[in-house]
Amino acid sequence: MAFDFLTADVEQQKQRARYRARQCVAEQNGRHVKINDENYLNFSSNDYLGLNHHPEINLALLEGAQRFGICASGSSLITGYSYAHQALENDICEWLNKANCLLFASGFSANNALMQALGHKSCQLYLDKLSHASLIDGALSSDAKVKRFLHNDMNQLQKFLTQCQQHSVDQVNATNNVIVSEGVFSMDGDQADVANLAKISQQHQALLYLDDAHSIGVIGESGEGSSSVADVDIVMATFGKSIATSGAFVACDNGLAEYLINFSRHYIYSTAISPALAWATKKSISIIQNEHWRREKIAELSQLLASKLTGNIPLLKNASSIHAIVIGDETATLNVCQKLRNKGIWLTAIRPPTVPNNSSRLRVTITASHEVKDINYLANCINEVIE
Repeated sequence: MAFDFLTADVEQQKQRARYRARQCVAEQNGRHVKINDENYLNFSSNDYLGLNHHPEINLALLEGAQRFGICASGSSLITGYSYAHQALENDICEWLNKANCLLFASGFSANNALMQALGHKSCQLYLDKLSHASLIDGALSSDAKVKRFLHNDMNQLQKFLTQCQQHSVDQVNATNNVIVSEGVFSMDGDQADVANLAKISQQHQALLYLDDAHSIGVIGESGEGSSSVADVDIVMATFGKSIATSGAFVACDNGLAEYLINFSRHYIYSTAISPALAWATKKSISIIQNEHWRREKIAELSQLLASKLTGNIPLLKNASSIHAIVIGDETATLNVCQKLRNKGIWLTAIRPPTVPNNSSRLRVTITASHEVKDINYLANCINEVIE
């Protein structure tokens, strides 16, 4: 039978406890989510700052729709680039101290676009081993040579770059090096060693590219993410997490922005993001910069969770909203996840290939919407179901 691999591969996923299916969410508001007529405490949301349903952002969305329309109605290079987009880009540039900024439909698209743009045949890309799939896919589909260094291993990265320099015959033939990592890693919640990455990139005259999707809004005095730690050459971040809208941006210098406008297929051949949404995003960023209590609350609740879990719980501690509890076996992780759902807690079991084999885990996200009683209940339930 033609295309019998479709059924066979899905069946294999089921047998390996890696089957995935969508869950239709009836309601989602802050701490709670309603699925299949059941209400749960939601610890799987990426709305880290609790800005979804924020009245000021909702009003800005309505104002943007009335003023600019809902749809951009064209590519940014035709008639899709409006004042709403330009104003948002300007705010991001000021926020992150960057010369230029471009908007994309999604973080996946932006990462792919940048990897392919920087993946010239004269370039070599150095990716952290735990980089997001969009970065890996983009890098491997480019013309550049690709090397992946062990997670947060600065010594191995230094070794790779030194070897590359030694193989360069002269300055004319020197390789253009790009170091690629994430500000906060999406599955473990740990941070990149941004200060050392910046130092190494300067030492080797390399560009530093960071995917700040899970850092922006949460890290830094005004939520500026990894840019609060060091000067990062290129920053990509999404709007669909802390910022609580949709889309993504790339902040960089004028030269790279001009190159992307002229050569990035993702940018050239895509309809610009909704101008109404861009206007709402502008308001969201303003709130993020000023409402510091949201970041402070995440830090306090994260510390509370760590203190309430018993010593045998394999929690990966960090300063972000993301907290991983590594179980290992896929089936065991699914079983723990189901036991927690039976107690009214919604968590996601993260399994290969999203994470390496034998490292399936619960991904717990703590947001500014949560309350102390939620964390206490979560900790008690985890202590009970994980022996």
